[in-house]
Amino acid sequence: MTFRVFLVDDHAVFRSGVRAELSTQSDIEIVGEAGTVTDAVAGINSAKPDVVLLDVHMPHGGGVSVLRDIHDGPVCLALSVSDAAEDVIAVIRAGARGYVTKTISGAELADAVRRVAGGDAVFSPRLAGFVLDSFTGKSPLPEPPLDPELDSLTPRELEVLRLLARGYTYREIAEELFISIKTVETHASNVLRKTQQSNRNALTRWAHRRHIS
Repeated sequence: MTFRVFLVDDHAVFRSGVRAELSTQSDIEIVGEAGTVTDAVAGINSAKPDVVLLDVHMPHGGGVSVLRDIHDGPVCLALSVSDAAEDVIAVIRAGARGYVTKTISGAELADAVRRVAGGDAVFSPRLAGFVLDSFTGKSPLPEPPLDPELDSLTPRELEVLRLLARGYTYREIAEELFISIKTVETHASNVLRKTQQSNRNALTRWAHRRHIS
């Protein structure tokens, strides 16, 4: 049996890496790929794959928007840099069959594709716990520790921080939040100053350590 897979991720280099890894598997065929929500929905509905590997964070709604707009048929497996509880729960509620992070190996990803195609739900133990807690009524998020630098951010600055940590450009953040690029630059400057980070790469690492993404 051959599993037909469609890749959705807004980073072309990452798509290329996943395609190269999965192409070594004799029973997996890449039938299409897309880097935007609109192209993903059109491509998936046209290609009719068995499995969609779906990035969670993209401009214009991300993986949740793709899940809501594709026709019935393919099984979706979320593939993300984020292991935040709110991201896991959002895409599972939108219809994804599993959730793995981008630290997964090529062999593990191929196995996850086969398993979701066969009807299994695929999660790491930590992520599965988030889902179970959500559906049993328990809080999926631990009580956050005191963090003066994080607490100093305004709600808008926190929104900008989240999008920066997800790899959005200033233009994409402006479109997402319906503000000007200049305003985004001002917020980003304030975030760097308040968090005492020297550049965007350092800020992204700082945010990921706090599971902000």
